[in-house]
This record gives sequence, C-alpha cells and structure tokens, in this order.
Amino acid sequence: MERARLLAPAARWARVEGLHVTLKFVGEASEARVDEMKAALASVKASPFAVHFTGVGCFPNPKAARVFWAGVDGSDHLPHLASIIDAVLEKLGSPRETKPYHPHLTLARTSARPLRELQPLLADPPPQFGTMTAREFFLYQSQPQKGGSKYTKLERFALD
Repeated sequence: MERARLLAPAARWARVEGLHVTLKFVGEASEARVDEMKAALASVKASPFAVHFTGVGCFPNPKAARVFWAGVDGSDHLPHLASIIDAVLEKLGSPRETKPYHPHLTLARTSARPLRELQPLLADPPPQFGTMTAREFFLYQSQPQKGGSKYTKLERFALD
C-alpha cells in the first residue's frame, strides 16, 4: 500500500486498522436490530479456512478506476460463508445480495478523476501478500468520518 500510495497521493487511502473483508453490508440499523443480527449471526456454523491475499485490481475497471483493491481468495469457503450470512440476515428483512460476491480489501478510493496512475501495478505477475487462517468473523459498525470511515467491532463470532 505504501508503494502504491506514492503513485496516487491524491487518492483517499484506507487506514490499515480499517482493512476488512466485507461479508454482508446491511446499512443503517437500530440498536434493537443490531441485537437481532447478533443473535442471528451467532447461529452461523462454518469451519476455519485458509485465506490468501493475492493480486490487485480496480472497480469498476482499470480505465475508470474509482476503487483500488487487493484480492482475497478464500476458495469456496469465503463465498459460502458470505452466502450463509446473507441468508440468515434475509430472515431479518435485509435484502438478499444480487451481485456476485467479490471479496477484496479496499485500499484506496477516489471520487475525482480515475486512479489511472495505478495501472502499472495491475501487470502480471500478481503480487502475493500472504495467507492467514480465518477463525472468526465480526459484526462491525461503520462510522463515516473525514479521512475515511471508522470501523468498530460490535461482536465476534467463532468459526469451529
């Protein structure tokens, strides 16, 4: 991220402590709804799995890049976990996801001009950032702030 930041200093770069893989975005929620979500998410059953961080890319595409991201590969396990969470929260009234799940770590954003200066980083071979074992997931509260959102962990859910 530090090397890429030098190429696009005007972008809004993510705070390292805020990096996360979104499994489901639910939007605004009352305190009572958050309590319902905590109870529902506690019922999610899945085993720990390996997650590989590899490659970089842009949304919507490299020529019109507004978001620069690092790839996240959790094999079939990560999309499966996201699907289970989507189904559990749908029962509470959260709309089901309609787009294919694309796990990633958002590294930078822009609302001004596209991040074309990052295109050289998209060349082969894709960078490898390491591997970890996912043993838990969290319910986060996102609070938009100047300089980027602040993410607060509200609840931890173990994978066993």
